[in-house]
Amino acid sequence: MTDPTTVLLGRYDPTGRLRYTGRSTVLPRPLATTLPARLSPAGEEHPWTGRTFSAAWGAKTALTVVLVVPELVVEVRADVSRDSAGRWRHPVKLVRLRDDLAPADVPLFDGTPSS
Repeated sequence: MTDPTTVLLGRYDPTGRLRYTGRSTVLPRPLATTLPARLSPAGEEHPWTGRTFSAAWGAKTALTVVLVVPELVVEVRADVSRDSAGRWRHPVKLVRLRDDLAPADVPLFDGTPSS
């Protein structure tokens, strides 16, 4: 895996399904170079296999995506605006990896959009 430029973000919902919640802005260079060592390719069993993700809101160009095992937790800075599915409308800034947390420690995604 080469240095990623952005990451796709997800959270588990109450049924245990990994839900897409948004994507990051361009990663800071130090994080982009260290992140691949922390990620493992997911293979065909990833729940997002076969999905396409756009490069920007309303864009027709699809991102080139390498799906990974969803085992890292990150801290993000986000605009509060979300779409009708509860996903962030704007890319979020990835602040840092949270090695002190596991995915099970993160509150479940309920898909409720902000008002």
